[in-house]
Formats: sequence, structure tokens, C-alpha cells
Amino acid sequence: MSGDGFHVHGPHDHELEHAQQGEHGSEHGGMINQIAMFTAIIATIGAIFGYMGGATQANAGLYKNNAAIKKTEASDQWNYYQSKSTKQSLAELARDLSPDDKKAKYQEKVDRYEKEKGEIKAGAEKLEAQATQWDKQSDEQMHQHHRWAQSTTVLQICIALAAIALLTRKKWLEYAMFGAGGLGILVGALAALHI
Repeated sequence: MSGDGFHVHGPHDHELEHAQQGEHGSEHGGMINQIAMFTAIIATIGAIFGYMGGATQANAGLYKNNAAIKKTEASDQWNYYQSKSTKQSLAELARDLSPDDKKAKYQEKVDRYEKEKGEIKAGAEKLEAQATQWDKQSDEQMHQHHRWAQSTTVLQICIALAAIALLTRKKWLEYAMFGAGGLGILVGALAALHI
């Protein structure tokens, strides 16, 4: 500073003046605060949606594994059913080839195998139905996972648009950021509703 009315500002003083004007007197200061707040909110929502996407993907894998286990158990039951069918066929052949006094003994075996096959078949069909149900639940979880992933991706694009809007101070980019944020939240709502 000099006594002649000539005033010299240091670089720090100059930056402080601009910062104060940016916060209080400029439309850009309001834009910056608005974008910063919106970005923080969208980043938080995006983190939650990302977690939900991971959880649904893990569930889908678990359910698919359960389906595979039930399919294997059903296959085992069908193999057991086939072995009873083979034994029944052999008992029928023995019955048909045996003398009349031994036919009743083989007929009892045929009847027993027929009854056992019915029980085994019911068990195998029940296991197949369970496998189908686990497959369906896995598919539903994968669909929901894709929705969460889509939502998270759109929210990440929103955050990128926010950064570009801050750097360029373009109002249309700010509107695009808000639009992307709204779209990301909408897709997240669809995921939450299993749509």
C-alpha cells in the first residue's frame, strides 16, 4: 500500500476477494453450492444402489447354486426310480417264468416296486419343482441386479456431468446433471419395486 492512493493487493488478498464475491455476489457461487450438494446426495444414493446391486448378484448366485443342488437330488431320485423299474421288470419276468406256486411271491415284489416307484417319483417331482423355484428366484435377482447396476451407472454419469458443469459453468450441463440424477433415482426405484 502506498500513501498516494495507489493500492496494491497481494495474490492472497486478490483470491480472498474473489472467493467472497463468488459466495455472496455471483450466480456461479449458488450454482457451485447447488451442484456440490446435489453431487454429495447422488454419490450417497449411488453407493447404496451399488451395495444393493452387489447383494442381489450374490443372492442370484446362491439361488442358482440351490437350484443345481435340487436338480442333482432330483436326478438321483430319477436314477433310483429307474433301478426300481429294472427290479420290477425282473420280478415280472421271474413271475411270468416261474411255476404257479411261486408267482404270488414275485407278484408281491412287483406290487412293492410299483408302490416304491410312486413314492420315489413324487419325491423327484417335488425336488424338480423346488429346483424350478430356485431358478426363478435367481432370474428375478439377476434382473433386479441389472436394474441396480443401470441405476448406479446413470448416477455415475450424473456425477461426471456435475464435474463438467462446475468446470465449464454451463447451465445446460447443470440441467443435464439434474436429469441424469432423476433418471438414476427412477431406475433405482424400479429396482426396489422389482420391475
